[in-house]
Amino acid sequence: MIRNVSKLVGKTKEKKPHLQKNHEDSKPQDTLYKNFNQNVETFRSVYNNCSDVVFRPFLLFGKIRAMVIYIEGLSDIEKIEEFVFSPLMQEPVNEPQSINEFLEHKLPVSQVTRMNMLADCIESISSGNPILLYEGKSEGFSLGLAKWEKRGIEEPIAEGGIRGSREGFNESLEINTSQLRRIIKSPALKIQSMKIGNYTKTTVAVAYIDGLVDQALIEEITSRLERIEIDGILESGYIEEMIEDNPYSPFPQIMSTERPDIACSNLLEGRAVILVEGTPFTLIAPISFFSLIQSHEDYYQRFMVGTFIRWLRFAFLGISLLLPSLYVAILTFHQEAVPTALLLSISASREAVPFPAIVEALIMEITFEALREAGVRLPKQIGSAVSIVGALVIGQASVQAGLVSAPMVIVVAITGIASFMMPRYIAGIAIRMLRFPIILLAGTLGLLGIMMGIIAIVIHLCSLRSFGIPYLSPLAPLKGGELKDVLWRAPWWMMDTRPRLTGESNLYRQSPEQAPNPKRGGGTE
Repeated sequence: MIRNVSKLVGKTKEKKPHLQKNHEDSKPQDTLYKNFNQNVETFRSVYNNCSDVVFRPFLLFGKIRAMVIYIEGLSDIEKIEEFVFSPLMQEPVNEPQSINEFLEHKLPVSQVTRMNMLADCIESISSGNPILLYEGKSEGFSLGLAKWEKRGIEEPIAEGGIRGSREGFNESLEINTSQLRRIIKSPALKIQSMKIGNYTKTTVAVAYIDGLVDQALIEEITSRLERIEIDGILESGYIEEMIEDNPYSPFPQIMSTERPDIACSNLLEGRAVILVEGTPFTLIAPISFFSLIQSHEDYYQRFMVGTFIRWLRFAFLGISLLLPSLYVAILTFHQEAVPTALLLSISASREAVPFPAIVEALIMEITFEALREAGVRLPKQIGSAVSIVGALVIGQASVQAGLVSAPMVIVVAITGIASFMMPRYIAGIAIRMLRFPIILLAGTLGLLGIMMGIIAIVIHLCSLRSFGIPYLSPLAPLKGGELKDVLWRAPWWMMDTRPRLTGESNLYRQSPEQAPNPKRGGGTE
């Protein structure tokens, strides 16, 4: 199934010849020279006008000319002095073969790699690992001494919660993969990495659990990643746009998270996690529409609480999408659907308003969205104050000036609160975007227009795929056994099987008959 979808959606595009040529020209492919001076001059020409690149000459074992090349701020200078210069300037070695053996087996550095390609040496230096050259040898030694400033492990900002882990991913890929390893201690957790970006050389890693994931999924993800030909990758959003099945859909087909516990829970369900160097947001694939509505706290609370909150989330999802449209449609075309007393109250409040209901709704919705975005972009200390004060002042002033009615302000406020119920920010944005065309349909065709909009959205959702998985699975196509974690949150002792995502290997995640029973434990009746 994945392969078929890949052929229809993700056909490999022929790379443009000029792009390939420029990329090849920008990567030196020559091997190192045997002449020491030529090697040094080559590196100096490559790093011309780079004041942060250090060329440190010294005498290897007091007699052989050598050079260490590294970038300030990316390499650990203290360890270079202690573990490289100190032993190499003192230990007496005569034979070149003994020098190689000393560097590879006796130098107190965790990782020493021989390199004879100039491009590999440049990549090592750019990654923070110094290169050691010495006279009489047409190869260099990459020393694993990279060190740069990293943000510590902090609580996730975008995905906070009352219960659960307080740790989040950060910008360091090594720290992020170590957090996955710390939670999933099995060697079945596999991590495959590659570099993407002609200039940034960004490391992208694909994590999965061997035996739980369908290998066809990993092959498809790897294939899509390898097709990417771009100058640089600065955030996981670059990757997301380039590997999703339908790039023109407002709904995300790949989920992002900055929580290690969410990433690990999806790994245990047979999904793959894509980690990108330089960003705390990792990608999870494949997903369904219901994955965007589920929250990590649904599984940390008791199942009755989790089910109630999930139902509340579904209800407010409908309110967020349809409430302004229903208000406009009823006031414009279907006044008979409103009780007389309520209709008289609404009419009295709208008596001085010069705009029809659809224009009033669009003005208020656009203003609310602008205030919300302003609150997000402004500094944290004043962002929330500006958005709250702005909404209060503008809403009150608009009602007093007769530009909008008080019921419309209430409708827009409730809609805004409902949109915050979505656990995934990107999914909330999709609902907010679709709200505007449905308002236009409601203002022109009434309830019929709303039904047409809903049908169009459902048809679109049914046509979406996430790496070959139906977007509305397991509701469409219907898989009754998996609804226990969709429409409600069943107790953990009932969820003994994994979702059937890309295969049915290792279907059971726990032993049956896990329901609590004091009698089984030897209790008295």
